[in-house]
Amino acid sequence: MNKKSVLISLVLVVVVFSGIYLLFPQKYADGALDSFAQCLAGKGITMYGANWCPHCQNEKKAFGSSFKFVPYVECPENPQACLSAGIEGYPTWIFTNGERLVGEQGIQKLSEKSGCTLPTKS
Repeated sequence: MNKKSVLISLVLVVVVFSGIYLLFPQKYADGALDSFAQCLAGKGITMYGANWCPHCQNEKKAFGSSFKFVPYVECPENPQACLSAGIEGYPTWIFTNGERLVGEQGIQKLSEKSGCTLPTKS
């Protein structure tokens, strides 16, 4: 093969592997986010959502089994709680200082905003 073909092949390999990494990021082991979720709970940070909401499902999946520690309000089952909190979209994360994060945030942003530390991935 000539140099141009080799270069193009290398670029394609890098692009493919980059795409795989972005589409399938390394996940935390099950239960690895327990302390992170407990930190959010300790700071009184609550997620409001709905089971039918795909963005809510993504937030829950990011936590894995550790989501059980996250204070969560299922709005269709608790409409008054969500109306009282002024929820207008799902998911909504509410902090004790009144700050709101509306929409899918991801655990990295939640860590940055809350000050709760994420464990290192293994």
